[in-house]
Amino acid sequence: MSLDKLLAGITDASVPLLTYYDISTGERVELSGTTTANWVAKTSNFLVDDLDADSSSRIRIGIPTHWLRFVWILSAWNVGAAIVDSAADIGLSGPELEGDERHRVAASLRPLGGRFISEPEGFLDLGAEVPGHGDHFFASDPPTEAAVALDFGGVSRTHAQLLATPSDSRRVLVEPGTVERDAQLIVAACLGGGSLVVVTSATPADLTRVAQQESAQIT
Repeated sequence: MSLDKLLAGITDASVPLLTYYDISTGERVELSGTTTANWVAKTSNFLVDDLDADSSSRIRIGIPTHWLRFVWILSAWNVGAAIVDSAADIGLSGPELEGDERHRVAASLRPLGGRFISEPEGFLDLGAEVPGHGDHFFASDPPTEAAVALDFGGVSRTHAQLLATPSDSRRVLVEPGTVERDAQLIVAACLGGGSLVVVTSATPADLTRVAQQESAQIT
């Protein structure tokens, strides 16, 4: 098995897989397995059709812990690309518009994946480009278990190695962290039938309140 099969293996795709809170803005986004798969399919089609992504591609995900970060992690694996921290040919930036990759994409991080108010100079606007792509993705060259899934600090991990991560079926609440950590979390959630609740801009009291509301355990 390879990581592009993660979402297809979820037992009940109607229940929440990702729930995202931004305490500073009051935003709450809940994505079921089905909704996540829809976003991943659209993003995968965008990567292949517009950015020529394939199994040789290296993608840098330069946005903070956010529901879109998890979508891009899954989409990179869907097209067989490696998620990296250097020497990338496709880069995703947040609204700060930082990146020097050959293909540069930016996310406004506005609610519901909205587009930038003004076009981001030198970057493709994720909010404008992705929604128009197809809801189903069919890989012409699907990844293998031996394909590189993560390459951080010069240390590579394959699809098979990440799939060996112990799974946990709990509903887990997490604060912002690294891309590598979030990649491991989404694998564990999908394999174990679990769910992630991500909370940003939170005080300890906020975390306790959200954990109680979502019946989640704080990691």
